[in-house]
Amino acid sequence: MTIRLRQVTAEYDGQRVLHRISAELRSGAITVVTGANGAGKSTLLAVLAGLHQPTTGEVDGLAGRALAYVPQRSAVPEHFPVTARDVASMGRWPALRHRWARLDARDRRLVDSSLDRLDVLPLAPRSFGELSGGQRQRVLVAQALAREADVLLLDEPTVGLDLAAGRAIRAVLRAEAERGATVVEVTHDPLAVTDADARLHLESGHLVPALR
Repeated sequence: MTIRLRQVTAEYDGQRVLHRISAELRSGAITVVTGANGAGKSTLLAVLAGLHQPTTGEVDGLAGRALAYVPQRSAVPEHFPVTARDVASMGRWPALRHRWARLDARDRRLVDSSLDRLDVLPLAPRSFGELSGGQRQRVLVAQALAREADVLLLDEPTVGLDLAAGRAIRAVLRAEAERGATVVEVTHDPLAVTDADARLHLESGHLVPALR
């Protein structure tokens, strides 16, 4: 199912940061969102995630679809006593039957499989706060994979990572697109742009053509 943005505008503190954005995001494809810092990329992702309401316009094609959002930084405090596996397991919470349900065997296998796909399964018992920034980022992507989402939204998932870690993330995002997910990635990474199926380029909150 295609996600369609129709004349979407958005504001922060009375200042318009997105200007009448119309675009289509295809299932089974990776769409990158590019532009300079302050161009409105993260705001566009927040609108898609339902974290920021547009001032005008609408987004169609998200109703009833499972969504996973990977921010630039984890909301988990560094000193909070949780392991990497605990953080990845949060991706299964929306699928639990009720608030206090425990993860079953399938949930646990899916969490470990997601960590393994990002080459961080050996780190599963370690405190999340003790991991490097790149390791935390891969655990957050594993959390999104564990969600089995129809739509994956990622805000610069490879920033600060070494080449091997970046390639691992690229590989899992391509695999998610191939299984039919809609993948939307804010990025400055030239490799991500080259790998993408489509590109939205923002300048000062306006959608403009970009040279590929």
